[in-house]
Order: sequence, then structure tokens, then C-alpha cells
Amino acid sequence: MKLIWLGHSAFRIELGTAVILIDPFLTGNPKFTGDPEQPGTTHILLTHGHDDHIGDAAKIAKSTGAQIVSNFEICMFLNAQGIENINPGNTGGTIDCGAFQVSFTPALHSSGTVVNGQSVYLGNPNGFVVKPKEAPSVYHMGDTGIFSDMALIDEIYAPNIGLVPIGDRFTMSGSTAALAVTRYFHFETVVPCHYGTFDMIDPDASHFVAAMQGHAAKVAVPRIGEVLQF
Repeated sequence: MKLIWLGHSAFRIELGTAVILIDPFLTGNPKFTGDPEQPGTTHILLTHGHDDHIGDAAKIAKSTGAQIVSNFEICMFLNAQGIENINPGNTGGTIDCGAFQVSFTPALHSSGTVVNGQSVYLGNPNGFVVKPKEAPSVYHMGDTGIFSDMALIDEIYAPNIGLVPIGDRFTMSGSTAALAVTRYFHFETVVPCHYGTFDMIDPDASHFVAAMQGHAAKVAVPRIGEVLQF
């Protein structure tokens, strides 16, 4: 399995013939310099409805035929934009996508966008546990604060790899994210995200890395576009 950070909270997961994008905020991301078309994409997972997470989802889905996997409200929002290949779910549910399963977990955040000056509600925010048939499982927390029921997510799904928001202001800070990881999870590897994109959030992962010192989980801080192999 290849895991590639595309900047902000966007990741590409390659599982043989299945290629998953999570929260593909690419063309509006000042730090992303790769190909926003993301050829070969088969599935697009969207944790919530903010513009820096839905990003290029509609454009990529139209060009690749990729299936949108998200909550009901986001799927219907994109369906109204001409995206027919949708696969909705919601908190607590699991969807079988063939080469992998996706489980919807809670996240403490908000979800919506603005269209023609009007706020549009886009359902509750989520995290995702992606469980491939022949690779480690990955928990993308989405945008979230810390919450004690993270312990249940670990107990129920036992994810191997954590994709953890650390940028503060809109999500957990680095130190709080480290507390969440060390208190509630048994990750083998953790990858920080949602930092360094805008001036309002933390510019780097240093607070998280420092707070994780001495913990058994490996902390991987990839460059944007770098491939992590699992």
C-alpha cells in the first residue's frame, strides 16, 4: 500500500487497482504542486463539507469516473452537480468498496459551504477508517477536536495508521493531538496533517513531534507528494 500526503488533509492511497483520494483540496491549496487531475482515482472519500476538504472532488470525479463516498448530504450536493457515481453512508456505518471497506466515525467539527451567498448544510462531519483486504487499516480523523469516544474507535476498528489533524484553531493542536494518539489509540504509525497550509494554522509539525517523543508509535512527517510504503 502506498500512502501519499497531498498537503492539508488530502491523501492518496494506492491499493493495486483501487486508488483512493481523501479530501482532495488541491487547486486551491497554495502548497500543492502536483497534478490536480489525479489520474487513476477510483474512489473519493470526503470527511465533511468545507471547501478545503471537498476541494476538487467534483472535477476529479467527472474526469475519472471515481465514486464519491461521503455522508448523504454531501453525496446529494455533488449529485446535483452532475456526479452520478455516489455511495452515501453515515456515522457508525460501514461501506464495502470491494478492495477495501470504509467505516464512518464521529468527528467534532462542523460541515457546510456557501452557495450564492447562502449557507448550505452538508451533514455531520466524519472521520473514516479505511480497511483494505490486504494492507494495514488507516484512520483519517477528519477535522476534529479530541473526544473520549476515540477509545471506542480504537476498540472497534483497531486502525494501524492514524492521519491526525494538528494545526490548531480549527482542529486539535499538536500537543492535544498527541494526547489523543497516546491516550486512546494503538497506532503503529501516525502521520500529521491539516497544518502549514495557511497562516492561521500551525506552520509545521514540531509541536506534535515533540509531544510524541517516547511513544511507541512511529511519527512520519512526509513532504507533500512523498510516498510512504506500507
